Amino acid sequence: MNTSYVKAETLTSAVLAPLDWTRSLALVVAFSLLMALSAQFVIPLPWTPVPITGQTFVVLLTGALLGSRLGALAMIAYLVEGASGLPFFRAGAGGAAYLFASPTTGYLLSYPAAAFVVGLLAERGWDRRFLTAAAAMMIGSIIILLSGWAWLARLVGMAGAWHAGVAPFIIGDLVKIALAAAALPSGWAIVRSDSHRRD
Repeated sequence: MNTSYVKAETLTSAVLAPLDWTRSLALVVAFSLLMALSAQFVIPLPWTPVPITGQTFVVLLTGALLGSRLGALAMIAYLVEGASGLPFFRAGAGGAAYLFASPTTGYLLSYPAAAFVVGLLAERGWDRRFLTAAAAMMIGSIIILLSGWAWLARLVGMAGAWHAGVAPFIIGDLVKIALAAAALPSGWAIVRSDSHRRD
């Protein structure tokens, strides 16, 4: 009986095939823990309650590497782990109150959707060339920034939310997008060359 969970091919499923339920679950847990780790590297900015972390980079890569379903599940697992009280949010924070009532709530709640969309595009081959990989990452980044902006706007207004929650992160997001977009096609090139050697 075929127990493969991921039907559409991603870089991870190509490398780890067959990607059955056991491997899929292990990947979901591993990437949720990677998200928790990335939340601990914090660069505070004095003019905004939203710090720089490695989380958005991990969200985008999770979607691209795991695909839409597993990528979203990994992000949901991360949020559940943090909301349950584990110190998985920024700088060791945890608990449901932090998830639903912090200045970064909008960003956090967008992670499953961003990973799903990036994963969906990766499953359609967008991660195999630099420009389309960058476009997929850009779409995911926009989802995160818009969600964060909308949440912050409730607290400080639209203009204040733009200056505190979007504008300071645009350049950093472009750098993350470029790095991820360069890595993914390179990974596919390695997979293809290994496949040719085995043939």
